[in-house]
Amino acid sequence: MTSGKQHNTNKGQKLNLQPIRKPEDINMVEWFLSRNKMVKRDKLLFQFGINTGLKASDIITRKVGELRRALNPYIIDEKTHKRRHLNLTMLEKKIGSYFSDKNDDDWLFTSYKNRSKHITVNGVYQILQKLRKEMGKPCFVTHTLRKKFGHHYYKRTHDIATLMKIFNYSSQKIIKRYIGVTDDEINQLQNNFRLG
Repeated sequence: MTSGKQHNTNKGQKLNLQPIRKPEDINMVEWFLSRNKMVKRDKLLFQFGINTGLKASDIITRKVGELRRALNPYIIDEKTHKRRHLNLTMLEKKIGSYFSDKNDDDWLFTSYKNRSKHITVNGVYQILQKLRKEMGKPCFVTHTLRKKFGHHYYKRTHDIATLMKIFNYSSQKIIKRYIGVTDDEINQLQNNFRLG
């Protein structure tokens, strides 16, 4: 049995908000995003989300200049007001080509209707809802990208302490539930661990 936050839908159904787990789902998302009007923005937004673990509200307020100057900028978390270090090395090529024609004061992810403003959290939600319908997957909400990062970071590193710091969580139990790590998965990891 997997754990995960659940939300009610319009029809009273519950959505199991598990992270995107399969690599083929990432490829499918990229393919569907390539059909959007703002392909480059939406693809980078998706990549930014699954590679940083930022909340949507912190992704949309990034400016070109802060990323042009450094691939490891510090940002202020909008909710907690705490300083957080980003590592964007894995996105260097995508980011560089994306904003080569932009000014430092430009928003990284602009609104479709008004390029002088950034996309809103609701705008990100709408992109993900479109994906949900096209892909037939009930799990795309704004936290899906963050959960994707957290789940796969943990699966690759097994470093819950660092992940807690990245996400600013104080409880291992809460963060494991948030990223969809089950007791069965933890037991399976421990099956292969032996000292002596």
